[in-house]
Amino acid sequence: MQLVHTSRDQLLRPLQIVSGIVERRHTLPILANLLIRKDGDKISFLSTDIEIQITTLADFAVGAGQAATTVAARKLVDILRAMPEGYVTLTLSDKRMTVQSGKSRFALKTLAAEEFPTVSEASEFTAHFNLPQKTLKHLLGMVHFAMAHQDIRYYLNGMLLVVDGKKIITVATDGHRLAYCSVETEQEAAARQEVIIPRKTILELQRLLEDTDKAVEVSLAPNQAKFKFGQIELLTKLVEGKFPDYQRVIPKGYNNSFELDRTVLQASLQRAAILTSEKFKGVRFALDINLLKLNSTNADQEEAQEELDIDYHGDAIDIGFNVTYLLDVLGNLKEDKVQVSLGDANSSALLTLPGDESFKYVVMPMRI
Repeated sequence: MQLVHTSRDQLLRPLQIVSGIVERRHTLPILANLLIRKDGDKISFLSTDIEIQITTLADFAVGAGQAATTVAARKLVDILRAMPEGYVTLTLSDKRMTVQSGKSRFALKTLAAEEFPTVSEASEFTAHFNLPQKTLKHLLGMVHFAMAHQDIRYYLNGMLLVVDGKKIITVATDGHRLAYCSVETEQEAAARQEVIIPRKTILELQRLLEDTDKAVEVSLAPNQAKFKFGQIELLTKLVEGKFPDYQRVIPKGYNNSFELDRTVLQASLQRAAILTSEKFKGVRFALDINLLKLNSTNADQEEAQEELDIDYHGDAIDIGFNVTYLLDVLGNLKEDKVQVSLGDANSSALLTLPGDESFKYVVMPMRI
């Protein structure tokens, strides 16, 4: 039975969308496959790793019949990428899928669609809201770098999403730094809800979302979240656990503040970081009237020093930070200016954008 006859690029686009979450090694071999379902001229492609499921729809199937099968995702994508531009035909016959374009022909093994373990959708979603894709992408992009990676505190290996009336908040922390971002929406969601979305889901959404005003529909259940945009539907399990109280972590009432050019601070820290080591990424901040000194040393007694002129009339403070945590946030921001607020040498630093309450970044000091 012929499933598809379309251009290579048109077929490759939905396959690349769903193949991103497919793992190369699995305890269940069928999870390396993607599920293809044809119904008339409609065709859907689905992949899952049991935690996340992505489905995308297209209307380039051929014939009036119905069919379903699974085939190795990476092999199919690799074959199509290697083919020259032109028309491609997918044909299903006797547990084999044939991929043909011009004089190139590949026969791939299939596994039965009935054996494919799809994620069942939650029976009831308790919160729904719509956002422009670029707004959700912004919310994720402003905090994702602060997520933990394979931390034993599993609830840190993801991002907190808070729906509170018209306010949507994202928070991520690895225990050493915390990033917070919020936006106001036009519509009011249901009662306040907090969910922790897994790290892999966040990275996948960042890959799939576009910088466009087209809407993404977000639905939240106690143990699941659903994101629908364009021809894509992403279903994900949520991380169970209690996320740290971010409102207590964000400092308030700091009097020692200064503004400076983001790119100037970033370049100075990049230079100072050259003389730090893999094991010790510390950079010392020495603040005095209208002056910020950055200093780094290493085990070979080498030293880097940078001086920046700033408008500052607060206390003299000598404090150390992990330079990677600062470079992560500075490289992620797009604004020209950044505001740094400090309490004392033992308190966390607060980085914000001048005149903008929607973004906050907290980084703990380190002993140098």
